[in-house]
Amino acid sequence: MKTKLNRPCLVLFSGGQDSTTCLHWAMRAFSAVETIFFDYGQRHKDEMKAAQTIAWKLQVPMRVFRLDFFREMKGNALTDSSMTIGAAGPDGLPNTFVPGRNLLFLTQAGAYAYTRGICDLITGVCQTDYSGYPDCRADTVRALEKSLHLGLGWTERKRTFRIHTPLMFKTKAETVRLAQRWGAMESLAHSLTCYEGLNPPCGKCPACLLRAKGFFEAGVADPLLAVGK
Repeated sequence: MKTKLNRPCLVLFSGGQDSTTCLHWAMRAFSAVETIFFDYGQRHKDEMKAAQTIAWKLQVPMRVFRLDFFREMKGNALTDSSMTIGAAGPDGLPNTFVPGRNLLFLTQAGAYAYTRGICDLITGVCQTDYSGYPDCRADTVRALEKSLHLGLGWTERKRTFRIHTPLMFKTKAETVRLAQRWGAMESLAHSLTCYEGLNPPCGKCPACLLRAKGFFEAGVADPLLAVGK
């Protein structure tokens, strides 16, 4: 985006690689940026700490909301610490798939954005190098975008609700190069991708493997692994 849009946006922010990269894209694309973090019963609190650190360093507001539904639902390795990460789940999906997570995140974020007069959401979902989650696909996001535009009454307010997905069709290597272009590398040194919440990362979980693959193929050193960090 060459010209900065003179309106605010809301970034769904987890403190991970993709949402951190998207946050920097948003700061270049919009005149004002806010972030929202969902505490949904993750295996650890380290995601929130990473997000808070990055938001603080960038001086970007971050609002935290709890979604207790996922804590109670269980049945996946991201909210049930008794499950082994990386095992196969139902229908061939990995057991790290949290059913409906992104659908609820975007819906809740859309509702909160409405109260702030914000009609632009930014999310780091991607359907190129990803774990196969159906709620990360472009057709899912576009369908939800239309539903939220109608259901939140943006037509009556004569404005258009949008869900921006800057990384949707990018490989992890392309995402790394975009992070360089958008000035996100310093922030990525404080990000957290590891499903186990480890820093240094475990290097074995699906999220760690995808991240390592992207930096390797881009020929770029991961700032998270910088010596002396």
